[in-house]
Amino acid sequence: MKSSLVQGPVSATAATAGPVAAFIRFVIFGGGVGVLSSVAVALVAKSMPWALSNALVTVASTLLCTELHARYTFGRENGAGWREHWQSAGSATAAYLATSAAVFVLHLAQASPGMLTEQTVYLGASGLAGIGRFLVLRLYVFATRTDRTAHPLQQGTKAAPVLVTAA
Repeated sequence: MKSSLVQGPVSATAATAGPVAAFIRFVIFGGGVGVLSSVAVALVAKSMPWALSNALVTVASTLLCTELHARYTFGRENGAGWREHWQSAGSATAAYLATSAAVFVLHLAQASPGMLTEQTVYLGASGLAGIGRFLVLRLYVFATRTDRTAHPLQQGTKAAPVLVTAA
């Protein structure tokens, strides 16, 4: 008798049923890994400089998130390949730069902002960067080739010739 708890791989159509469900999964997996990463950075920083700890945990968490998003958020049965990992790392770097820029601008505008203000700006920028990252991953990184290719003409039809005349 086969256990009902063991399930086969999720098909792409079931896992990508809609953008709202995919976004909810994106937030859950990304947020969960983010929380675990913040704890990991603090623990690893006890044995090495914080900047190195942050870099190592960021690389590991980006790899883990990309794999989770490939398999569960966007329904890739085989997970992410090297191309997806590199593109996802690029979008994570862009998100990191956006949040860093937001906090930098805050510090330019206010010499010593309070922790609540700083966290509000950081989390707001992080949320916007996360939405942008979701769109990049959904529409480009994990989109199938047919999703990314525009087909202005239906199969079996031919384009009308365009007559170009000199003025």
